[in-house]
Amino acid sequence: QVQLVESGGGLVQAGGSLRLSCAASGGTFSSYPMGWFRQAPGKERESVATIDSTSAGDGTYYRDSVKGRFTISRDNAKNTVYLQINSLKPEDTGVYYCYVDVPYGSRASRHWGQGTQVTVSS
Repeated sequence: QVQLVESGGGLVQAGGSLRLSCAASGGTFSSYPMGWFRQAPGKERESVATIDSTSAGDGTYYRDSVKGRFTISRDNAKNTVYLQINSLKPEDTGVYYCYVDVPYGSRASRHWGQGTQVTVSS
């Protein structure tokens, strides 16, 4: 059974940094795309960063508003995906969720973690 556990959130001042971790179990995660979404209060969940499977080259993708500040990476030996967040802004506040897309035959199923809260004070 696939399980994802996020950690690393917290309360930080604007301009600070955080590193979020997502520890995965129940699969060979180097083979799957993974990523991070966030959800601010009263807003829809939005994608912030994605990393391809290692076989696809670990390509990374970011939403425009976080480019240059967010870095997604993976450590396959630890089955962990990270999100380094620098130059935090109050608008980065929200719950951050990691996900993994696991193929089942011709389809893929998206599994989510429980989320970790990031709060940025101005």
